[in-house]
Amino acid sequence: MGEVLSQSEIDSLLQALSTGELDADEIKDDGDKAIKEYDFKRPAKFSKEHLRTLEIIYEHYSRLLSTNLPVYLRKNIQVNVINSETVTFSEFTNSLLNPVLLGIIDFAPLDGRIIVDLSPKLAFAMIDMMLGGMGVPLEKEREFSEIELSIIGKIIVICIQLLREPWKNVVEIQPVLERLEMNSQFAQIIAPTEMIAMVTLSIKVGDVEGLMNFCLPYLTMESIMDKLNTKYWFSTMRDRSDDDYEMYIESMIRKVEMPVKAVLGKSILSVNDFINLQIGDIIRLDSKVEEELDIYVGNLRKFTALPGASQDAYAVRVTSVYREGE
Repeated sequence: MGEVLSQSEIDSLLQALSTGELDADEIKDDGDKAIKEYDFKRPAKFSKEHLRTLEIIYEHYSRLLSTNLPVYLRKNIQVNVINSETVTFSEFTNSLLNPVLLGIIDFAPLDGRIIVDLSPKLAFAMIDMMLGGMGVPLEKEREFSEIELSIIGKIIVICIQLLREPWKNVVEIQPVLERLEMNSQFAQIIAPTEMIAMVTLSIKVGDVEGLMNFCLPYLTMESIMDKLNTKYWFSTMRDRSDDDYEMYIESMIRKVEMPVKAVLGKSILSVNDFINLQIGDIIRLDSKVEEELDIYVGNLRKFTALPGASQDAYAVRVTSVYREGE
């Protein structure tokens, strides 16, 4: 309700209008308010703040993909977040071309499911790499066989498990891959008119580049919408003290697996001798039995040790440690 004027204020206003000190058109213009159109078919359930928080989450996820997938695919991988937007579920499904590769994911403990859409070109290249190939995509796209679905399903499960770390500042999730679909008509997890947030990642594996889309329905995200803002996201990161954070990082580093190998010795053979090796042949090394062995952690020489046995297994006993600069 507007402000009520007193009689004296009304008299002063009328006098100003009669003398020309105040223009009625200017009063009219000042009173106009900008009217913003609202599309009831596309309700704005995800704000820009929500989308920005999702981008931060998936930027973290992109870094995890870049460092973890090369272990399985034996190729350098580049992953970047290229877009986040709000669309209806029907717009998302109508933009898909069959055949597609859709993973239906139970986003527990949240109610509902999300969808991950992986480019078929990228999926076929990953399958080729998993089978020892160079990652060459198909010249003509086709549907996936049962064996191919089983192989790419393992990669998608790995990708899904990596979602836990980026999302933990908002909610502790336990995502599970329910099934894979090659037809978008069989992936109707919500009504076509429902709103979703779609985050798009660009993935480059070797010379092959494709997209991975995450479909996040509002109905699934509704219970945590208050937490999907950057202020809350960063505050949960600062809740941990410096000492606790240092202990957390140390505990994570201690869980990292490193290959350790003991080098018994080296020898040089001709290709012909190597090809003709038989069981029982003896290869003469450049080290003696009583000499200490070099122990490598990764590719770095870290210890010396003496060979021996522990119960029924071969073992070494560390005798010295190489320090930096030695």
